[in-house]
Amino acid sequence: MSVRNKLALFIIALLVLDQAVKMWIKTHMMLGEEFSVFGNWFKILFVENNGMAFGMELGDGRWGKTVLSLFRIAAVGAIGWYILKLVREKAPLGVVFSFALIFCGAIGNIFDSLFYGLIFDDSHYQVASLFPDGGGYSSFLHGRVVDMLYFPLVQGTFPSWVPGWGGQEFIFFRPVFNLADSYITIGVLMLLLFHRNFFKDKKEPSAQDGTSARNEE
Repeated sequence: MSVRNKLALFIIALLVLDQAVKMWIKTHMMLGEEFSVFGNWFKILFVENNGMAFGMELGDGRWGKTVLSLFRIAAVGAIGWYILKLVREKAPLGVVFSFALIFCGAIGNIFDSLFYGLIFDDSHYQVASLFPDGGGYSSFLHGRVVDMLYFPLVQGTFPSWVPGWGGQEFIFFRPVFNLADSYITIGVLMLLLFHRNFFKDKKEPSAQDGTSARNEE
């Protein structure tokens, strides 16, 4: 099987898994509902957000959501083009699949933003329906991203002597995220930890070429 075919199957499998989990959450849980997977340190907690990974947001209101959705589409296009370039150049498979993970994560969350507002009704105080008779809860580009993975590994209270936070409760890890966020995080970590030399090697020949050109002059 060619690298392109393997890559296509890899991307499709990850996207199907991400969307299957999100759609199950939307059609089986109400917003804010949770259940434990492993004790108190791994829970499924249904939340939605208008923004980026781990619930971060860009600006306020619909304009911020629109800008973010359009930026995501442009970024996905650029990443997809770069992956094809890497395949043509026969880059190491680890590099190619690391970018494929980032690509999958971006597409997974874009799909929520583009279509979930159209195909689902609201999840507040009810379990959402897929393709409801009255239409979705929002418009194209303005869907909310579904998050559900929650790892409150450590919970406690800051000591009274800690400036600003003394006496307040803390939870680590507080953000709720989804599989698409995980794909992006894993892809970036793989590039940073295992494939930094790939980018260094690509820079060195150009520097040497410049030196050779100056010597010929």
